[in-house]
Amino acid sequence: MLLAGIFLIVLDFFVVNVALASIQADLRASDTAVEWIVAGYGLTFAVPLLGAGRLGDRFGRRRVFTVGIGAFTLSSAVCGFATNATMLVAARLVQGAAAALVSATVLALIGVIYTGAAQARAISLYATTMGVAAASAQLIGGVLVSADVAGLGWRSVFLINVPIGLSALLLTPRLIPESRADRPGRTDVVGLLLVSVGLTALVLPLLEGRQQGWPPWTWLALAAVPALLGGFLLRQRSLAGRGQQPLLDPRLFRSRSFSAGLAAQLALWCGQASYFVVLALYLQQGRGLSPLRAGLVFTILAGAYLIASAKSPTLAARFGRLTVTGGALILAAGHLALLLATITDGVGGSVFALAPGLALTGAGMGLCIPALTGIVLGNADPQQSGAVSGALTTVQQVGNAVGVAVIGLIFFPALSSGYDRAFELSVAALATLLIVLAVLTVALPSNRNGESHAVGA
Repeated sequence: MLLAGIFLIVLDFFVVNVALASIQADLRASDTAVEWIVAGYGLTFAVPLLGAGRLGDRFGRRRVFTVGIGAFTLSSAVCGFATNATMLVAARLVQGAAAALVSATVLALIGVIYTGAAQARAISLYATTMGVAAASAQLIGGVLVSADVAGLGWRSVFLINVPIGLSALLLTPRLIPESRADRPGRTDVVGLLLVSVGLTALVLPLLEGRQQGWPPWTWLALAAVPALLGGFLLRQRSLAGRGQQPLLDPRLFRSRSFSAGLAAQLALWCGQASYFVVLALYLQQGRGLSPLRAGLVFTILAGAYLIASAKSPTLAARFGRLTVTGGALILAAGHLALLLATITDGVGGSVFALAPGLALTGAGMGLCIPALTGIVLGNADPQQSGAVSGALTTVQQVGNAVGVAVIGLIFFPALSSGYDRAFELSVAALATLLIVLAVLTVALPSNRNGESHAVGA
């Protein structure tokens, strides 16, 4: 049941990509609304993660998990029946917040319910489930949209969550025991407000500024970001100094593996959701592929990802940070191969010309994501592994939201020159970002004899 919850929230982040073109046409959504459908989910997923675990400690982990599944199911239904883009975006924001409740409690429940070898197996299944959900999402979305069951079209990618969510709600009380912390810490509401407003002040103008002509409020919001996020960090330091429980323990930053790992995580994930968005739009609106055919193209990437991610822990144990470096460079090579194919064929030619680039991209992702997570967690104090894992997941979602916003500033203005030109500029920027990631990995600990403890997706 826990795995069903994590499968749903990961799937829903990626499954929407192949439906974006259909959504935009049906709801007459603006380019900004398309960005919000993806980035909004990531933003509201990221912020509550810092405090959601504390809610489970205080009010009961099963209860918070149930509330998260319930809210996710209800918001999925609203997404499925949305009559306009504003309604859909609002429901996606709720979905993201609900996903945070689910995500924060799943690992905590695994830690409480299972011990020893059983816990290790459960965590392995958790990681595998996330990978399978992410890798298969595009194909699942393509099948659902193309099947057009009962004339639902793109709406089915959201409505499919409803029966699964309702089943989870019915079975959770029977299958998952309740648990809570003996001495739950207080949630830092002020800190949550600071980081929430700070991240919103970053993402909101990046998404809305271009369409609104960059009015003064956008620049004021961006200028306030350092003060807001800096204030959050100062408050966390103050709480830790007084012996209270901060949302993010500032002492974690004393570890090079944590600081460098967080920077690398941000660089890596700024290029994930944004890549899937521009690739889906290029395939469908540029090349004219159906959602199903676009989903099938994504399986080239997904297959390479699954193969590489299975090998990544072994390679990371042997080569340490070089696995992340190599993965970043392979990812960059994949983007450059797609760039070359697009320059050659534009929006025409055989789709198989994209296969080498897609395969390299999937392999690079499969190497980077598990290895980076394993290195950071493998060098963390076991007593702080939960906090480190939560920080990595939060930065992952922040990167997804920021990446979509920034790449959107490149992709959508370039559409006046054609989808091929917009895609070329986007993948060139993403390849550059991956070179930055490769450089950042130099600061990671070598961890040559370490062991990967977890996998992110």
